[in-house]
Amino acid sequence: MFSRKKSTEVGARPVVNAMRLAFLFATCTLVLIPFYAAFTGGFKAPGELRANPFALPQSWDLQYYIEIFQNPTLWQMLGNSLWYTTLTIIFTMLISAMVAFTFSHIHFFGKKFAYSYLISGMMFPVATALLSLFIKVRDFNLLDTTAGLVLPQVAFGIAMSVLFFRSFFEQLPKEIFEAAMVDGCGYSRFFFKIVLPLSTPILATVGVFILVGTWNGYTMPLILLNSPENNPWTLGLMQFRTEYDVKWNLVLGYITVTIVPAIAFFLLAQKYIVAGLGQGAVKG
Repeated sequence: MFSRKKSTEVGARPVVNAMRLAFLFATCTLVLIPFYAAFTGGFKAPGELRANPFALPQSWDLQYYIEIFQNPTLWQMLGNSLWYTTLTIIFTMLISAMVAFTFSHIHFFGKKFAYSYLISGMMFPVATALLSLFIKVRDFNLLDTTAGLVLPQVAFGIAMSVLFFRSFFEQLPKEIFEAAMVDGCGYSRFFFKIVLPLSTPILATVGVFILVGTWNGYTMPLILLNSPENNPWTLGLMQFRTEYDVKWNLVLGYITVTIVPAIAFFLLAQKYIVAGLGQGAVKG
């Protein structure tokens, strides 16, 4: 009976593997189609793009990509996006890691309530706070400034980051902390000298989530920034829209060029991201 059951499981395994491969292939196809359409659309004339949006270009015309690269506004906006994203990543990860370390290694009155209150911020989307956020930033005289954009982005990214960091820190061996305390190592020194060097996987994981959200952010910069010279790349899409038409081939080429940095960062940090998700992010 056991041999018959084992043979049945062995016979069903190829079917399960085939279903998994089919699901993964379908998922990858759905994800890659927009990238394919954006990349090839940057080579097509407007008429060809409307007639065959998903077909390969009849002629790979580089003039549209050249026009994008020769636009000085592109490089200025990419620089702005890089600056905003770098500041947001640094401050969000630093603050979130310190808060998560406090919740995971330090016991104090109201700890569970404070943590639950902080994590509850993940339930509220940014759109629900745009009006009050605009009023507060205006009252602090931070409209159209780097701080006026970066500080709200940091605030909205802390809850998720703390959740990831706390799960990871709780899995670190307590013997390390006990040995450090015996040697006279305080909390701050232990955090910066021991915890952070051991947290490369989760730092990469959180960094990618923050980078994608900040780099592709559109609504918050649109509300909080007024000067064209301060705009990130997402607001640069409006320069290809005229009164009567939208230059979709330039829009698609522009999107292709501007998402390359995020993709490159993800590929470079991929092994750390997988390690971080496996070690800490899946724990409740």
